[in-house]
Amino acid sequence: MTQQIENGHLDWLEAESIYIIREVVAECSHPALLFSGGKDSVVLLALARKAFQLEGRELVLPFPLVHIDTGHNYPEVIQFRDEQVKKLNAHLVVGHVEESIAKGTVVLRKETDSRNAAQAVTLLETIEANGFDALMGGARRDEEKARAKERIFSFRDEFGQWDPKAQRPELWSLYNAKLHKGENMRVFPISNWTELDIWQYIEREKLELPPIYYAHQREVVERHGLLVPVTPLTPKRPNEQSEWRSVRFRTVGDISCTCPVASTASTPSEIIKETAVAEISERSATRMDDRTSEAAMEQRKKQGYF
Repeated sequence: MTQQIENGHLDWLEAESIYIIREVVAECSHPALLFSGGKDSVVLLALARKAFQLEGRELVLPFPLVHIDTGHNYPEVIQFRDEQVKKLNAHLVVGHVEESIAKGTVVLRKETDSRNAAQAVTLLETIEANGFDALMGGARRDEEKARAKERIFSFRDEFGQWDPKAQRPELWSLYNAKLHKGENMRVFPISNWTELDIWQYIEREKLELPPIYYAHQREVVERHGLLVPVTPLTPKRPNEQSEWRSVRFRTVGDISCTCPVASTASTPSEIIKETAVAEISERSATRMDDRTSEAAMEQRKKQGYF
């Protein structure tokens, strides 16, 4: 008999997240929810739907969805994003890094450079253009060291910068969303969730995901301990040998910096079993740009990154 992993705590996590989402809408004048089509944003959107679904009435979310599009996304994820937005009849605001490059606010050394860090500029431009005072996102504390320092209501100054030493106390789950002109809140309703919690919730709620989260065949090369997908943005280097392997993505981002992991897991249940014994966090196992230094994420966040 296969032993089941306990998931009774999901009810508590769900209730906390729904409470936070409702607090954002109650305290902020023009909030939005970041939705990329990735697994964490899928769970966040599912929680938002529960927060505002009234029995017998069509769901109307009290905020738009926002995606910062690098132009280097996996096409399966963008297709999934658009399908979900259409099903919900939601309003989607897309900020394009390509537009920031065109007007000179983002400058890259070469076309194939990772645009992951450049999202910070486009994000701040999108916030200013639309007047958002709070953005809800699917970041979790277990992802990376810098994430663990962050409050659920994460204050950003008038330059969009995050100072880990200038965050507000959150005693007894009381949140201070007061802002001066130009300041902004980034809110993380699933901050206390883990990768395992996310997958258990996906299984329990039967949530749809982009197919690349499940095992599939992909051409990859081994590089610095990562399985780098062979694409026009990440081509093979001289003398490298590629191979087709069964892989899946633990997290999804810019093609130029996000790698899959070897896996044959094709269902949420199988992924839960893999995740339960994983010893490396999803970002450490899959993100090339987070390996540049111990403080890579923290430096990007101080510059305005989500």
